[in-house]
Formats: sequence, C-alpha cells, structure tokens
Amino acid sequence: MNEQQKPQAGRQEQPLSELLQIRRDKLTALQQAGKDPYQITRYPRDHYAQEIRDNFDALEGQEVCIAGRLMSRRVMGKASFGDVADKTGRIQIYMRIDEMGEGPYKEMKAYWDVGDIVGIKGHVFRTKRGEISVKATEGTLLSKSLLPLPEKFHGLQNTDMRYRQRYLDLIMTPEVKDTFVKRSQIIKEIRNYLDGQDFLEVETPVLHTIAGGAAARPFITHHNTLNIDLYLRIALELYLKRLVVGGFDKVYEIGRVFRNEGMDTRHNPEFTLLELYQAYTDFHGMMTLTEDLIRTVAQKVLGTTKIETGGVEIDFGKPFAQITMKDAVKQYAGVDFDQFQTLEEAREAAKAHHLEVLPRHKMGDILNLFFDEYCEDKLIQPTFLTYHPTDISPLAKRSPENPNYTERFELFILGREHANAFSELNDPIDQRGRFEAQAAAKAAGDEEACDIDEDFLTALEYGMPPTGGLGIGVDRLVMTLTGADAIRDVLLFPTMKPLD
Repeated sequence: MNEQQKPQAGRQEQPLSELLQIRRDKLTALQQAGKDPYQITRYPRDHYAQEIRDNFDALEGQEVCIAGRLMSRRVMGKASFGDVADKTGRIQIYMRIDEMGEGPYKEMKAYWDVGDIVGIKGHVFRTKRGEISVKATEGTLLSKSLLPLPEKFHGLQNTDMRYRQRYLDLIMTPEVKDTFVKRSQIIKEIRNYLDGQDFLEVETPVLHTIAGGAAARPFITHHNTLNIDLYLRIALELYLKRLVVGGFDKVYEIGRVFRNEGMDTRHNPEFTLLELYQAYTDFHGMMTLTEDLIRTVAQKVLGTTKIETGGVEIDFGKPFAQITMKDAVKQYAGVDFDQFQTLEEAREAAKAHHLEVLPRHKMGDILNLFFDEYCEDKLIQPTFLTYHPTDISPLAKRSPENPNYTERFELFILGREHANAFSELNDPIDQRGRFEAQAAAKAAGDEEACDIDEDFLTALEYGMPPTGGLGIGVDRLVMTLTGADAIRDVLLFPTMKPLD
C-alpha cells in the first residue's frame, strides 16, 4: 500500500478500500447513464485562473469557460463552493441550483469528487467576502479521479514518494510546479543569450564508440546490428570540437549526459549539460562569458541578481572572485605545493592529512585531493578556481608560464562546482600524449580515465584554431537559482531504485 493509499491519521472515515469502490461506482453509474467522462475529447476553455484575477475589472460579469482539477469542494443544500486549479493557479467556483438547474446541480453533488478534472462555464464575480470567483451556469465532468488526493493539510510528505510520483507532487505543491517552470525559463534564457551572441545550437550523438570528454564511468550498451558495444555519452566535448575544426566558430549544445557514478544531493546518473566552444578566444574569454551568462539569466528569470539560500546572500551582479588551485590549498589546508621538490614529499604531506593516495597518483592528483577535502566547501561566493594541474586536465592547454598547470577554471558557488572551462588543447601531439597517459591510468585501475580517440586526434591534425570551451551543469545552476537543496528537486523524474 503506497502513501496515498494509507488511511489519513485523525480522519474518521470509511476504510479507503470502500472509498475507492465508491468512486468507481460513481463512474459506473455515469457510464450507464450515457455520461462517460472519458468519452469527452475536448472542452472550450477560454480563460485561466490567473488571467481572470489579473483582468477582473474587464471580465466582471462576463461569461468564461475554465477547466482544471477540483481541489476542494464545500457542498451545501442549494449552493456549493469549490476550487479549480489550472496551470496558473486556483480560482473559486460557486454553484447554485437555480443557476445550473436542478438536474445538473444534483449530478454534480452526487458524482463529483475532489481530484476530478472539471470544466466550468459561468460569469466572473466577486463574493461578499471579496474573493474573485466564477458563478457556474454549466459544469462538466471531464475525467474521474479514481484515487483520492493526499489529505490537504499535510500534502505529500513522503520525500521518496514525491520523487516517484512527481505528478502527484505537482498537483499538491504549487512551489514544486514553480521550480520546474523556472527551470524551463532558465534553459530558455540560456538559449536566448547564446543565440544573441551568434552561437549555433547543434545536436551531437548520444551513443559513442569511445567514452571520452570527461573523467567518468560510462554506461555501456550493445548495438545488435553492428555487434559492438557503445557508450552513453559522458560529455559533449569531443564532437563539438570537431565542429570547430570544421569551421563553426561558435557552437553549443544543451543535452543529456550519462555517468555511471554514485547518487547524492548533487549527482544523478543522467543530467543536463550545456557545452559551448568559441574559436579565437581562451579561458579568460570563457570567464567573461560565464559571468555575464549567469548574471543575465538570473536577472531575466528572477528579476534580480541577488539570491538568498541557507542564510547566505549571493549577488551575481558583483565581479566573480578568482583563486588558483594551489593558492586555495595553501589558504584552506595550509599546504604549499611550491615547497615540494619531489612526488614523495607530496605523498607524505597527503598521508599526514589522512588523504588516501593511490600508487598511480601524480603530483597534480594529490593537489586535487587536498582541494576536494579542504577547499571545495569553502568557496561560497561565485569563485573561479584556476590553473588546474595538467595531470587531471587531459583536454586543456598548458599554461605557458608553468606547463605543469593548465589554462582551466571551474566555477564554484555555494561550495559546489557549476562550470568547467579550458583554453582547449589544440596541439595533436600533446593531446596524443595526454590520451596515452589517460590510457595508462585506466590500465592501472582508474575507471574514470579516458580512452584514446583516434578520430578526434585526426581532426586536430587538420588544425583547430585557438578555442575556449565551457561546460555548465544546468541542474546545479537551477538548484542555485531556485534555492533547491538536492538535485532530485530540480529533476522532474530523478533516477530511483525500483520498489521491491
């Protein structure tokens, strides 16, 4: 028995099984009378709840047709009230026997239940208590709700059930619906911004012969006709950079990617990623674009560049901070990697700080371990973390000042990564060497290391211009802009373990 099928505490009612039967009996009676609601194919809705409220002065006394879900009803003798919810919100309906007629009114009383989908024709008016309402002249049952909605005062409280039955969560919780409306608006404004910057939106394959473009474990499937294993893409990068080679100077894609990794408040096995590439710029250009993009999207969707979450105010209107990974580790962990002359010294420092160092870890890997443990959660305000080690950045261009580090940044907000960007590596010889190092790491047990992509190397050998690339986790950006605590709160249907 699931959550909504359990008797509600404190309610002195018939057992739920009897309530379910009563609803089905009502449906049967309607069908036998030739009034099967499921036979209705359309309804002439011409107004929405919010539209009526916003334009009451013009609509008062006018006839309207509304439709939606009956969320409450207060049945009296010759007059009844109810609330109908549509995509814009709720509006009160007022039904009187002398307005609807005796037969239709009695039918409404006898056969309608909370949760039903109904259509109402009537006139707009304001009650004596001042509530904008629709006085019904006709009522039509459009679809029968055979299961009762959760008890109105407590809603759908079981978090697991909210994710599994998102449709019910959307019905009962207006704030949830608002989150997903904002999600759609955020993605729309991302597109508007990039289109306005003369980027071309493209689509690239979801099925890859090689899992590349990121450090992640892939999902593996099999193509029967070709008799080969294929990978669900873990990134969009390598195909998009092929397009830059082909002459598209500015390209982007907003697409689903798949990573066979753990699940927590920040991670879901499939998620939405924005990746873009711009020729003739570098990671500094990507910083400028990232900052302006997020600032613009926040202003367009929220009407402000300021958000407050967890008692912290974030202002995207202010310039974003910058700090190198080395300096962050020095500041928050008290470890200065410039002082290490050998890999062994770095290993000893890691052991002294109780970090797990594997035999395959190089100096850059150890620096990253320190950052993950001591620094990541400290970067609350928007901060560009720059100059990542070459060891952990196989697709980024080396820094001319220090080839052990790359022209790369990650954007951190509220202690979590939101974006990753490079001056893209366009040297095919260096790229081959990085791929070979990744292949060696994979052979040594690193399941997230990349394979060698020979076709991508061939593309680079034809020549790719200096290019800046950027990836933004759309789900995490939505979390931040809507104040959501967990990634599942911004995914309509998050991945869930099947119920036994």
